[in-house]
Amino acid sequence: MSNYQKIKEYAVHSGNVMDFHEVEIGLPDGGKAYWDLIHHSGGAAVIPVDEDGRIIFVRQYRVGADRELLEIPAGKSEQGEEPLTTIRREMEEEIGYVSDEIEKLMDFYPAPAYSEEKTVIFLARNLKKTEARPDFDEFVEIETYSLPESLQMIRDGRIVDGKTIAGILMLANTGIL
Repeated sequence: MSNYQKIKEYAVHSGNVMDFHEVEIGLPDGGKAYWDLIHHSGGAAVIPVDEDGRIIFVRQYRVGADRELLEIPAGKSEQGEEPLTTIRREMEEEIGYVSDEIEKLMDFYPAPAYSEEKTVIFLARNLKKTEARPDFDEFVEIETYSLPESLQMIRDGRIVDGKTIAGILMLANTGIL
């Protein structure tokens, strides 16, 4: 179906979280173009639901937005790590919970025009409290909201994080809560 062809790829910069490449692409009309591409090992996010049916969120600073955002817990997968392993680690680190009842809700590409990152979103129930162990550079506040409150915060712009919006809307669509 696609008449695009990746001809060459050049490493431009290797960073802590992602690598930046320039890709030479053969176009359908025979021409060539150069596109930027971010290599990213992928990520996982989770919608943790407590025993009262409330969703546990984290509020944390995000450099791209230059402000604190309200988000579902999430993290970058280590190279070769399964998304379920990623989310088990991140859930315990960020909010101090583990769960033996985790199911996949969806996966998506947050920015496929320039990144190969794929994010998988899970739902976690039957939570068991442990101790949060955030990374040295993570300063998070924990907040809980019902599904209707979460949907209202999406509508009025208090939740603007893409993975959180996608996950909450998918959860609302399932009828689980």
